[in-house]
Amino acid sequence: MWLGLLLALGGWAAGAAMAAQPGAPGGILIPVTGPIGPATSDFFVRQLRSANDEGAELVVMTLDTPGGLDTAMRTMVQAILASEVPVIAYVAPSGARAASAGTYLLYASHVAAMAPATNLGAATPVHIGPGGASRPAADDTLAHKAINDAAAYLRGLATLRGRNVAWSEQAVREASSLSADEAAREHVIDLVATDLPTLLKAIDGRSVKLRSREVTLHTAGLVLRERTPDWRTEFLSLITNPNVAYLLMLIGIYGLLLEGYHPGSVAPGVVGAICLLLALFAFQVLSVSYTGLGLIALGVLLIVAESFVPSYGALGVGGIAAFVIGSVMLLDRHVPGFSIARTLIAAMAFVGALALLGLVSFAVRARRRPVVSGTEGLLRETAEAVESFEREGRVRAHGEIWSAVSREPVRQGERLRIVAVKGLTLEVQPVRK
Repeated sequence: MWLGLLLALGGWAAGAAMAAQPGAPGGILIPVTGPIGPATSDFFVRQLRSANDEGAELVVMTLDTPGGLDTAMRTMVQAILASEVPVIAYVAPSGARAASAGTYLLYASHVAAMAPATNLGAATPVHIGPGGASRPAADDTLAHKAINDAAAYLRGLATLRGRNVAWSEQAVREASSLSADEAAREHVIDLVATDLPTLLKAIDGRSVKLRSREVTLHTAGLVLRERTPDWRTEFLSLITNPNVAYLLMLIGIYGLLLEGYHPGSVAPGVVGAICLLLALFAFQVLSVSYTGLGLIALGVLLIVAESFVPSYGALGVGGIAAFVIGSVMLLDRHVPGFSIARTLIAAMAFVGALALLGLVSFAVRARRRPVVSGTEGLLRETAEAVESFEREGRVRAHGEIWSAVSREPVRQGERLRIVAVKGLTLEVQPVRK
């Protein structure tokens, strides 16, 4: 048995060592699909760095994206420009697109190719305006700065790669788009290829200029090894999903509030702190309106305050209004794939409204209930036996220890009904179910 276990461990260690060794020189295929965000950027940069370390001959990046976050795109572009391995950007399969941020990645790559029936362009940056509303906004100074910066950035990439500089301006300033054939004709891309083998055959013998040298591609019959997202990428993609980050923030806020109102619960505080930190990390890398974030926090606090300062709905209604407005403003809806679903906002507002309705109804019932204090108030309460006794002993009522008498034997921890108050002594009897 032990020998078998040792052999199994030895085989596992050998396999791990082989997996850790750099792969044989060849091509690396890195798929980039969906909105470009922190997870996509992190995955691509790590795989491109790995390809450089392994001495791969080239990297093929397949693109199908509606765009994404500017910061994530620029990180990827910087990695491509610094790479000592040629990067081939290929918009595929047919029907795919390289819109907005994808256009910058195409221009940055050493070779740009597209499959038939694909398109690129619409590279105008969006701008978060007052209140978190996002728009191209060509009428204010901040918008002009953003558009001029993006145009200069794409123009610089076009000049570096020897591609159509004039159209790069149109893509940014006029949100122009081109089909694959039009892009090849306008010299925005290098070629149109129906599939990967055709692409590799077409670029065989082509010379490309890297950061410090010029290389000739030898790609005919080259084997590409595809890299798939690992657990880190999947986890980062999950928590930076706007809907998940939004829920994490709400769980975090409510968890910490619950811990504050019930000290010692521990679990709500721990879960709330973890969720809130994950949400703040996600918001740090997403396009967030902090006005919206503040309104959400204010709305939650107003709803909670309704239970402590009954206003018959005034605080709660204001809290729900602030919550909904803040949720709508929180993220930039014009960045593809990075907005909160309106149905989720409506569901959370509905839950808040139900909680508010419960608080208001409770306050109304409490107001109608006659207020009784002193001896009469004690007669309506129950007590708990601190110890077992036959006739006389001690009980806990209203959080205080009282002397008590009973006509029946009492067990420790038993619930008792207060039937009379004689000075500082309570007359009790066991509660019979």
